[in-house]
Amino acid sequence: MIKNRQTLYSYLTVLLFGFVLFFVGTDGFTAYTAETARVTKLIETQPEFPEVTFEDSEGRTYSISEFEDKYVFITFIYTGCTTVCIQLEENMAQVYDQVPSEYMGKEIVFLSISFDPTRDDPATLNRYKNNFNSDGETWRMARINDQSELDSLLEEFGVIVIPDGNGNFGHNSAFYLVDRQGALVDVMDYTEVDAAANKLVTIIEADKGE
Repeated sequence: MIKNRQTLYSYLTVLLFGFVLFFVGTDGFTAYTAETARVTKLIETQPEFPEVTFEDSEGRTYSISEFEDKYVFITFIYTGCTTVCIQLEENMAQVYDQVPSEYMGKEIVFLSISFDPTRDDPATLNRYKNNFNSDGETWRMARINDQSELDSLLEEFGVIVIPDGNGNFGHNSAFYLVDRQGALVDVMDYTEVDAAANKLVTIIEADKGE
């Protein structure tokens, strides 16, 4: 009887220890994967967009202050990608189409940022944007030529980019929303197009008091 009781206590102790480890390791059950944990932390900390210089598909250069007082809806891509980037941008185009046109360029700007600046020059970005009906103004595509600036942005926003040595990259993908003050306020599942579009419209209309 005593042996059975000791076995039960040992089992409960191991179970409790495992429970605590799981709770801590998942940020209190809110994060079940490393990616979810990363997203949760980003939304909690709301990092500021770092100082970088963009060069867009029109050859224009500017900083994030170009979009002052506007929301910026962002994806990170490279034009040589033949897999997830295509779906990511196609989904971004669907979100773009669902946001009322009167908000575009005034309340919100869409921005696709290349993390392959060597190959994604303005001419390449200009050709690429046409695949998704990006107008180059309310939806811009740009690169960051300075590698240290690019690395700083990727780190701040939790974007993982791993070169494979053959000109391709392994990377995570999401929709990123930067607020009017330049802080990252949301990271959205890029496969949930309707949810992302509805969230953008709700946020903008709440700001406008509609």
